Amino acid sequence: MLALVLAAINLRPGITSFAPLIERIATELSLSRSLISLTTALPVLLMGLLAPLAPRLAVRFGLERTIGLCLGLIALALLLRLFGENAALLIGTAAMVGAGIAVAGPLLSGFIKRYFFDRMGKTAAFYSLSMAVGGTIGVVLTAPATQLLGERWTWGLALWTLPAILALAIWLRLPNQAEAAVEQRAGLPWGEPRAWLVSIYFALQAGLFYALATWLVARYHEAGFSLLQSNAFFSGFMLIGLPSAFAMPWLAQRFGNRHLMMAGCGVLATICLLVIASRPQVQPLLICMLLGVALNGTFSMSLVLPMYEANTPLAVSRLTAMMLCTGYSLACFTPVLTGLGRDIAGDYEWPFFVLASMSALMSGLALRLAPRRAAADAMAP
Repeated sequence: MLALVLAAINLRPGITSFAPLIERIATELSLSRSLISLTTALPVLLMGLLAPLAPRLAVRFGLERTIGLCLGLIALALLLRLFGENAALLIGTAAMVGAGIAVAGPLLSGFIKRYFFDRMGKTAAFYSLSMAVGGTIGVVLTAPATQLLGERWTWGLALWTLPAILALAIWLRLPNQAEAAVEQRAGLPWGEPRAWLVSIYFALQAGLFYALATWLVARYHEAGFSLLQSNAFFSGFMLIGLPSAFAMPWLAQRFGNRHLMMAGCGVLATICLLVIASRPQVQPLLICMLLGVALNGTFSMSLVLPMYEANTPLAVSRLTAMMLCTGYSLACFTPVLTGLGRDIAGDYEWPFFVLASMSALMSGLALRLAPRRAAADAMAP
């Protein structure tokens, strides 16, 4: 459990730690905003494109050892940020972080299936909470740490090497298990309709999150709120997600009917997005917090889906790899299209109506993901 939590914590700070420093870095390195945005866009894209490699690497090197190698790659990338005054090197470290996350993410789902089969819901709750904590502390602590380190932003970025090294040390001590001969099929389940349902569901919720992470503050600022107030609303959206990310998978396993909980979260998100689109002055902090509960709930439960849909650790990794590949490859376009919609429409009202329709579609897909009647087959070891 310690190894799982430490690995999950390290899947986000390498990306989110750029957020509080990105304007300063762009200014000091004389980079355009489009170029410096690669430090966050490139990892997300690679998290989708490289995810299919994960099952093949697990077959070749073993599940535990491959995850350890990914943590080593992330630690090396973060350490190289000490020399981040070189723009090409800085963007290269973002690609390295994205590659490490792309492979480790699917395999950690298989790891949960292998070692926590009888308590997957509770374990997945800790897993999703740990990722949320890692992403949040990357945003919250990087700027104060940079100040304490004499305003050296390269040191502030490289500071996240320390938890990555700690996680690597734990993972290198775990015994490595080769996959069974019957599991040597490492391709992704592209021909399975239910796998596509899972993947498109993940793509919708990830697309909504990245669109909101990019444009939610701008929507409220356009509606007449100050930047300070708009950022406070966004902070509420992020912070409320921590308990939600933990509670939802646990509740889904305890009470069953996870598809109904997923659909309910989608309905709540739809209502919140409709309010933001048409009446942004209505209780903005409450609306953003409810939206945070809904979207973090859908994210954490989508991470659990492959664990219930597939039979073996490698099969879970294969389905998770397909889900992440499809999801992140599509989700990286949602912020761009939302911004384009704003340019065409002249305000954020209609783009946010489109986001609300995506959330409604997500609810419909959730109902299609009701547990199969042959649930015992899906849960069989």
